[in-house]
Amino acid sequence: MKKTCSSFCAGAFLLVLALAPCATRLAAQQGARQAILAVLKSQQADWNKGDIRAFMNGYWNSPDLTFAGTNGFTRGWEPVLLRYEKTYADKAAMGTLEFSDLEVRPLGSDAALVLGKWHLQRRAGDVGGVFTLVFHKFSEGWRIIHDHTTQSPPEPK
Repeated sequence: MKKTCSSFCAGAFLLVLALAPCATRLAAQQGARQAILAVLKSQQADWNKGDIRAFMNGYWNSPDLTFAGTNGFTRGWEPVLLRYEKTYADKAAMGTLEFSDLEVRPLGSDAALVLGKWHLQRRAGDVGGVFTLVFHKFSEGWRIIHDHTTQSPPEPK
């Protein structure tokens, strides 16, 4: 009986050792997911306050940032900021932003793909669409390094 218990205990210990990296990886992925969702929540709040510059804090401040949209590619943090400021010149144009159907897919320990929907409620008419974001973890936290956003066609009335 003693030998069986020893064998069982040793087997259980080995199983715990084998599963430990999986548990650690899952915890890290959950931490990354929560941090990325916090960036998006902050962006949504900043947008809804009418503060595009604060909204841009979610993006990598680099000339290598890329944004893909209906009019092609915009490269660099400053040009992306200028694009937002031109397209959404005032709070009325910005409306109220809501993100939904967010899906975070880890691409490693320092990168993730995020899929989601966006919706702007505005007096001039609601708009919305889908987006794909690539996040990278930097020393200052998770930042968007690539944004591909499309606008859905207006719904028939």
